[in-house]
Amino acid sequence: MHILQPKHIKLSEKESEEILKKFNISKAQLPKIFLSDAALPEGCEVGDIIKIERKDEEGISPYFRVVV
Repeated sequence: MHILQPKHIKLSEKESEEILKKFNISKAQLPKIFLSDAALPEGCEVGDIIKIERKDEEGISPYFRVVV
């Protein structure tokens, strides 16, 4: 992982369900990230939800993507 690369975290099944319920969406409605993306943590599979933590002026902002 490069120092400038945002942190990518694979969510557990329980965490994934909580995020989908919180935003009232399905996995199909999340932005996509390819399985071949170098930033993905090891052990990711198609359908997993990834949390991306980016630093900004207000602190850390989480973004969510589904692996395709």
